[in-house]
Amino acid sequence: MLEAAFWGFIASGALLIGAAIGIWANLPRRVVALVMGFGAGALISAVSFDLTAEAFALGGTAPTAMGLAAGGLAFFLGDLLLERAAARGGGTNRRSGGGGLTIVLGALLDGLPESVVLGASLLGGAGVSISFLAAVFASNLPEGLGAARDLRDEGRSPAWIMGLWLAVVIACTLAAGLGYGVLGDMAPGPASLVQAFAAGAILAMLADSLMPEAFEHGGIGVGLATVLGFSFAFFLSAAPG
Repeated sequence: MLEAAFWGFIASGALLIGAAIGIWANLPRRVVALVMGFGAGALISAVSFDLTAEAFALGGTAPTAMGLAAGGLAFFLGDLLLERAAARGGGTNRRSGGGGLTIVLGALLDGLPESVVLGASLLGGAGVSISFLAAVFASNLPEGLGAARDLRDEGRSPAWIMGLWLAVVIACTLAAGLGYGVLGDMAPGPASLVQAFAAGAILAMLADSLMPEAFEHGGIGVGLATVLGFSFAFFLSAAPG
């Protein structure tokens, strides 16, 4: 269980590193947008090959479809709550008072089930896939960076931002340990549902927040960055081990 929690921490720890860069590196907004585009491409690869395809191979059509729908709906409802909270706080919409929180929400809804699956996968005895960890790390770093930059611009303090991301990382770490200690013997159907849920949440977050914001601040170069991120994560995931 400790090993599973350790790898869960490594995979999600990139969020903290990205947040620190977003707060203190003071990168130009266009550079941040290009990095977010790279992360979006890596996430598209993870959704396609590491989550949805594996969920379908494991459980078939019904669990995969239900998981995708549940993940997308969970993100939609959470995003709706953030938008209404922003309106009550005086903003005209969620992006004027919580765009960074939307990315955090997506990272949490993705990271928790993904960490559960990561922890459960260690039960086979083959060990964790370094290539998969690298792909997850490559996608988490831009998420942390972009959200932290948004939250900083919204007036949040560095301590508040880092505390928020630390809470997400701790939750993902515990979820990985839970996946190993409690859910390792789950049937193919529930395991497929968990993976597809993560995929649905990621897709909703990409379409709603990460990709539109990246293009808004980065322009057409974001498209090339997205292709590069997709290629990087795909070939890492396809590599042996």
